[in-house]
Amino acid sequence: MQLTVEPLDLPLKHTFTIARSSENIARTAVVRLRWNGLEGLGETAPIPRYGESLENAIAGLRARRLGDDPYAFERLLDGLSPAQMCGLDIALHDLIGKDLDRPLWRLLGLDPARTPRSSFTIGIAPLAETLAKVREVGTHPVIKVKLGKGAEIETVEAIRSVYAGTIRVDANEAWTPEQTVEILTELAKHAIEFCEQPIPAGSPEKLRWIRERSPIPIVTDEDSKDARDLPALFGCVDGINVKLAKCGGIRGALAMIHTARAMGFKIMLGCMVESQILTTAAAHLSPLVDWADLDGPFLTARDPFAGITYADGKIVLPDGPGLGVREPAASHS
Repeated sequence: MQLTVEPLDLPLKHTFTIARSSENIARTAVVRLRWNGLEGLGETAPIPRYGESLENAIAGLRARRLGDDPYAFERLLDGLSPAQMCGLDIALHDLIGKDLDRPLWRLLGLDPARTPRSSFTIGIAPLAETLAKVREVGTHPVIKVKLGKGAEIETVEAIRSVYAGTIRVDANEAWTPEQTVEILTELAKHAIEFCEQPIPAGSPEKLRWIRERSPIPIVTDEDSKDARDLPALFGCVDGINVKLAKCGGIRGALAMIHTARAMGFKIMLGCMVESQILTTAAAHLSPLVDWADLDGPFLTARDPFAGITYADGKIVLPDGPGLGVREPAASHS
């Protein structure tokens, strides 16, 4: 197998701001795995929050010795960091689907009609700009509103005055437990579906305290990196957010999904700001989850790849082999 890894810059439609950072360009890495006349596509979006970097992910993958068996997942992925594992894992799944001439959802035995609707994320911005973004969303049925820099109640009230669909909120670890309960009690009248990661990760008992007092369900993100994190959250939250870039790709995501189901958690499938490769890979698992936040393609100004589409917000999976992701023939040599 021949592996190449190259960085990919994705300009964004709008500056994307969450409680701890802002970006105008998302940087990911595209993995190409060639074998037996086929090419598998993968992607990783390393998350600095977990000590990962694009440079380390690329260097680690370029140094990997692969051999000639794309089905040897355990050996091929052993010892990689989650970001490195994510890129190679997705490329392997794409390559195997192409070898077998079947879409990934079919190899996993899933029903493409059971995909959920995806939310569209509204980043933090001045109120007038936030409302302009919400109006730009139009009739999309679900939005996720980033909070955590103040004016939370006024922001959600203003959004609800112009938007009738489902609203989720995400504080990205910005609040204290007491602030969380106070804010969510106020926001409950606006029919908020759930609140994602209100407080800094690492304090399950504080999440339990919040959950016992909050009128709005609590979902983790930063507290649920991979399947090993979930036992500590039992009884503390209502759901978890699974991201391929956090947990090491499709195999890691499946481990999280099955562990979460065994523990009675609801499950959201999320993404970073990324191209259609990574978003589409996650989308193939979406028939297994309750909620989706797979909106990477909404946020980028230019994406060199084509994958999933949406029908009134509902994810439509491609039916080509592997991931079913396509790119213009001239985009690489």
